[in-house]
Amino acid sequence: MPESSSTSPLGFSHFLEQSDAIGLLVLAILILMSAASWYQIVVKAWQQWRVRAAGRRFLASLEDARDYQEAEEVFARTSPEEPFGRVLAQGMEACRQLRTPAARRGFEMTSPDDFVSAALERGVASEEYTLEKGLSVLASVGSTAPFVGLFGTVWGIYHALLSIGFSGQASLDQVAGPVGEALIMTACGLAVAIPAVLAYNAFVRANRNLIGRIEHHAHRVFALLAVGSVPESQARRVLALPATEEKTAGKAKRRA
Repeated sequence: MPESSSTSPLGFSHFLEQSDAIGLLVLAILILMSAASWYQIVVKAWQQWRVRAAGRRFLASLEDARDYQEAEEVFARTSPEEPFGRVLAQGMEACRQLRTPAARRGFEMTSPDDFVSAALERGVASEEYTLEKGLSVLASVGSTAPFVGLFGTVWGIYHALLSIGFSGQASLDQVAGPVGEALIMTACGLAVAIPAVLAYNAFVRANRNLIGRIEHHAHRVFALLAVGSVPESQARRVLALPATEEKTAGKAKRRA
């Protein structure tokens, strides 16, 4: 039976022992990138769940409001801290500003409807900015982690070939082990990048759907504040708005 003690144990631990400062630095960078991406994944997942749950409760309380006074009562009773409530707060604050004597003098060159509409658009843009925070980290990790791992692989293969050349032994068993260990860095880079890419695509899609619902809610708020009433059919469609209708509403808004 051949003795196995003559062969050196190969694996990730052996690779770490043979790596120099640059190889360990590459591995540390991958670990930091993985930690940053998973932190953003957990935070964004919690944010999506919290926003949807709180928004569903607020819209349910606002469902029966048919004019400005009823909307103001609902807002004062619930004190919402989520996108739908903050958009309503932006519109109500615009209405309060228009009621002051100074506002009547300052906005003689524009219509109140334009001022309220601009306030609602500003609220929607602010919520979109908040929802997109952190996605750049996932995009950066997903696009750069494979190349960082590839750099570690190339550096490891370089040092493995140098050690093989110094030893004077170039047989297959002497080459396959060190080169295979160096390829571990490529696998580490892919393990870091794949969850970040999948999470980025999922959050972008979820944010797009949520922003569509917030824009639909802003149209209803404009009807409440500017017109003074909202149709029954429109009041019950914010959370149940399908994706195809969101795209249609977005196209109609851009045409307008």
